Amino acid sequence: TLPEKKLVFKGLVTNKEDANKLTLTPWIRYPVLGGSALITFEKAEVAQRIIEMKEHVVELSYGEELEELEQCRVRVQAAPVDILLPSALEIGLTRSSRSILVSDLPSLGIPEEALLDKLELFFSKRKNGGGEVESRGFLDNSSQVVLTFVQDGVAEPLIAKGCIQALIGKGKYELKISPCISGDITNLKFQPSRCPRTVLLSGIPDVLGEDPMRDTLEIHFQKASRGGGEVDALAYVPAGRRGVAVFVEDAG
Repeated sequence: TLPEKKLVFKGLVTNKEDANKLTLTPWIRYPVLGGSALITFEKAEVAQRIIEMKEHVVELSYGEELEELEQCRVRVQAAPVDILLPSALEIGLTRSSRSILVSDLPSLGIPEEALLDKLELFFSKRKNGGGEVESRGFLDNSSQVVLTFVQDGVAEPLIAKGCIQALIGKGKYELKISPCISGDITNLKFQPSRCPRTVLLSGIPDVLGEDPMRDTLEIHFQKASRGGGEVDALAYVPAGRRGVAVFVEDAG
């Protein structure tokens, strides 16, 4: 069972403690329709007060942008933001019999493909405990390389050594050899969760430019006299467009 986490909206996107622990970082994408805004307050009680009021009258005063109307008012609706969070996760792990994970690679200042060539050349030689390499490549967003051999029985002796002195170019370096383990999600359950500091505003008419409307909303909802308070983040999506909000774990 996964621990409950409080999430908070921090922005809008457009287009080693214990090796036996699995740490999941929430990264929840939430669709935002046009004519809506997400606003996160510093205090949860302010957000709850805004939600309880349900409807808010916001004064707009941007002269020329309102086509000669010096001032007008719009009504917007406030609602809570509910999202689905993983509550239970099961992962099936499989250890490859023909692949190894190579780490502690030297910084040689050469292109990745050139380094992969040198690693393949070293590990393809039987005198180095290797064999014919079927594939090689860097793990995504890491400096570790996965080497897969054509035949069984090559990877396990290398993994048993734990590390190996490798001649790469003109230097000799100690590389770490680890098993290559892949995982597949076998069971995933979700539970609803309400964001305590974030409010969804809807029904916003397209009567101001994007930046002026964002500023107007923030000014209005920061006023204590309107039930508001200090705003931590605000994103507005004009009518006729769509956006995707990213919710991350609330650090407080």
